[in-house]
Amino acid sequence: MAHRLTAAILLGCTASLFGQSSANTTPPKLALIPVPREVAAGETFPLTQGIEVTCASPCDPEDAFALDDFKTFLASRSISTPSAGAPIHVFVTRYGSANAKSIYVDALPKGAPQEPGDEIKPEGYAIIPDKQGIALTGFTASGVFYALQTAKQLIEGNGTQAVLHTATIRDWPALKYRGLHDDLSRGPFPTLEFMKKQLRVLAAYKVNIYSPYFEHTMQYTGHPLMQPPGGHLTQAEARELATYAAKLHITIIPEQEAFGHLHYLLNWEQYTPLAETPHGHVLAPGATGSTKLIRDMFTELSNIFPGPFLHIGADETVDLGKGATKPDVDARGLGPVYLDFMQRIVADLKPLNRRLLFWGDIAYKEPALLKAMPAQFKRDTLAVAWEYNPHASFDSYITPFTNAGFETWVAPGVNNWSRVYPNNNYALSNIQNFTADGERLGATGQLNTIWRDDGEALANNDWYGILFGAEAAWHQGQASIPAFQSSYGRSFHGDMTGSIDQAQKELMLCHQVLKDSDYKADGGDLLFWIDPWSSDGQKQGAQLRPVLREIRLHAEAALTLIAKARVTNPNLRETDALDALELGARRFDLIGLKFQLADEMATGYQHAYSLQGSKNRDDRLEVSRELNVINAVNGKLQDLRNNYSLLRDLYEAAWLKSNRPYFLRNNLERYDFTIQLWLSRIDKIRTAQRQWTNDHTLPPASDLGIPAPPATAR
Repeated sequence: MAHRLTAAILLGCTASLFGQSSANTTPPKLALIPVPREVAAGETFPLTQGIEVTCASPCDPEDAFALDDFKTFLASRSISTPSAGAPIHVFVTRYGSANAKSIYVDALPKGAPQEPGDEIKPEGYAIIPDKQGIALTGFTASGVFYALQTAKQLIEGNGTQAVLHTATIRDWPALKYRGLHDDLSRGPFPTLEFMKKQLRVLAAYKVNIYSPYFEHTMQYTGHPLMQPPGGHLTQAEARELATYAAKLHITIIPEQEAFGHLHYLLNWEQYTPLAETPHGHVLAPGATGSTKLIRDMFTELSNIFPGPFLHIGADETVDLGKGATKPDVDARGLGPVYLDFMQRIVADLKPLNRRLLFWGDIAYKEPALLKAMPAQFKRDTLAVAWEYNPHASFDSYITPFTNAGFETWVAPGVNNWSRVYPNNNYALSNIQNFTADGERLGATGQLNTIWRDDGEALANNDWYGILFGAEAAWHQGQASIPAFQSSYGRSFHGDMTGSIDQAQKELMLCHQVLKDSDYKADGGDLLFWIDPWSSDGQKQGAQLRPVLREIRLHAEAALTLIAKARVTNPNLRETDALDALELGARRFDLIGLKFQLADEMATGYQHAYSLQGSKNRDDRLEVSRELNVINAVNGKLQDLRNNYSLLRDLYEAAWLKSNRPYFLRNNLERYDFTIQLWLSRIDKIRTAQRQWTNDHTLPPASDLGIPAPPATAR
């Protein structure tokens, strides 16, 4: 292949690309996440004979890694990569190479700038079609790497059935820092292999920050009581992860809570003198040893993670002023006490020579104090404004920091916490508007967040929100939710039918139906676990009764769509995420079924009870029939036992695909307890059935725990 000729074609076309920016639009033919700044679809080539991947000589070592990564991707799709002879190629050259620069300059339109702007160079890239495939260039190793990540998405299908979509693309990010913040302290703790997979996926969608969140789950040699056995990251694992991330152009920013959220540590007796309240959550700023503890932890972190940032947390210090520091807070106010301790922390960690991120939820309430903070404190820190609900404007969360002169990032959320499946109605809107407002107001980064508050959330549920976060952070202006929703299934799963995209929308509708009902909330885990025969369950059942059928129909539509996608394409990608999506749909369906069956059993038992005194043979048969409908081989009680038992097994399997066994028992016990609850009711109803057989009487429903039937059924 004539490499110089290909480079000439590439850089000549690149010259016209690096002119005035145009709006972000993706032709329907392409499904790209994030959407490039400028993109025009070209021809499509079959890859029946594989694809030749070459780099201009000499190939930079960092570019060689990117090419190897690209070839690994092709191998995973069973696409051959012959060293010569393939009619289709991907050709890579670094901008500024010996022969490329002059070709680029010679090809520029008259009067056009001979160099791209500074905003493009750090991570910008260009891709162009030619008669043999595509050629691409980047200004840095990151640019070449991201060009190849986009090239991956231009390939659809597997093996000899794969095709390469060509396109003319010029692209660079809106935000310098595009990150994912991952809660590793509320139960689930991922395996090292899954964490590496996370990094690979993040890099593929041009995310360049990964921030693991530690309350007590990082190994510190100086404080060995902190980490739970089997549920922490060892220092050896952390170093391995940091090295792996660097190759993928990802910086790891570890967050160790350094003020609040330290309950697990403060439960240990030797640390109780440091607590604001006994066995509480917050360090007492005046306690001897508080700053030493923080310095110890962050000194070890700085020796493990080589990046320029550390994250000290400092959010939700809810105990502050409730115990040891109450006199000081009463005298001076919460804001001054909080910010004084923050200054002490920052000054104490100054020798580590790192910028320190902190959450903005406490400090933003004191805009005057923020403006008065010393200039050195502002230089040494970076404020992360967070809010996870949808709003038309997020200015009030951002401007207290930008107006005070702090470098600021925004932190939306994937809304996965304490829910049977993430509420993407909230997540997509929150991510879209918060990120766009941050960009408009001068924020330099986005840190999309995952939280696992009740310890049940599955990591493979989160990709939808994660990928939209990547879209929004890269995208100039407001990212398009509809464009993302129509590209996700193709880009992430290889689903050309649109079924996976629609299945995601069906679960969004489940959340919306619940929110719009008298229940006024979304599909939380507590709704999944609540006993419909309990007093609280009966109240919720009354609120939900009008929408139970609708919820179930949306959930079952999602299950049908997932099955259709699987049958249509047995080679779908990221099947663990599809399993988690399916589990979310099954959990929604069981919420509806549980309350429906509770009503039907209450109504059926009342009917049976009302007929017990009858001497009529048909009435007595009706009593037996009603009892058998409730409790028999295919009884409604058995339906609930069977469904919770099935979901228990599916949940355990889904958990172990990404997590270590640590903490799993807590969640399986919820399933086992619920299964035992329905088993005990099976036994109670069986006793009532024997009583009916023996003397044709029945105990009152209340003796069996069965509530009164709904008024509409009486």
